[in-house]
Amino acid sequence: MNNRIRVPQVRCISDAGEQIGILPTGEALKLALSKNLDLVEISPNANPPVCRIMNFGKFRYEESRRDKLARKHQVRVELKEMKFHANVEDHDYCTKMHHIRAFLEKGCRVKTSLLFRGRENEHRELGYSLFTRLIKDCEDIGAPESGPRLFGHNLVMLLHPQHLPKAGGAPSAQAKPPAPVQRPTLAPGPTP
Repeated sequence: MNNRIRVPQVRCISDAGEQIGILPTGEALKLALSKNLDLVEISPNANPPVCRIMNFGKFRYEESRRDKLARKHQVRVELKEMKFHANVEDHDYCTKMHHIRAFLEKGCRVKTSLLFRGRENEHRELGYSLFTRLIKDCEDIGAPESGPRLFGHNLVMLLHPQHLPKAGGAPSAQAKPPAPVQRPTLAPGPTP
């Protein structure tokens, strides 16, 4: 910019966007200063380098405004997490399921995780059936990004919101969630 341009000749573009031609750098700088503007190097790798006459301060201000406006309209998706255990009771399951539904309605992604402890590791089908039930209970508002996956002692699944149709401007939160389903119980085994 201005005196920092060290090449002997530049291809100059006026402030109106018209080609001026190839000029010595000093002459292009005098032309810019006579209009109270700056000489800004646009393409330094061209032969000769391309410079433009412009108000650099105004250019930077408008660029920052565009960036700020772009960030303002950018949608940030939050990731919420809900933890379960294989032996979760119906009331606790319903409470957590309602929280998950609320997160999905707000547009958040939800990471559900289930930790198997001790003897629960022998009955991992309980965790898979719990997540299958959760998928079924939230299918009208969210869908899994992938099925439940096992990482060590953790069973993990990500749910993402589906776009809800807005009928008549009424919020879709008025729809009742499905009634809780009885979870499978294990038959008592022989005692040692």
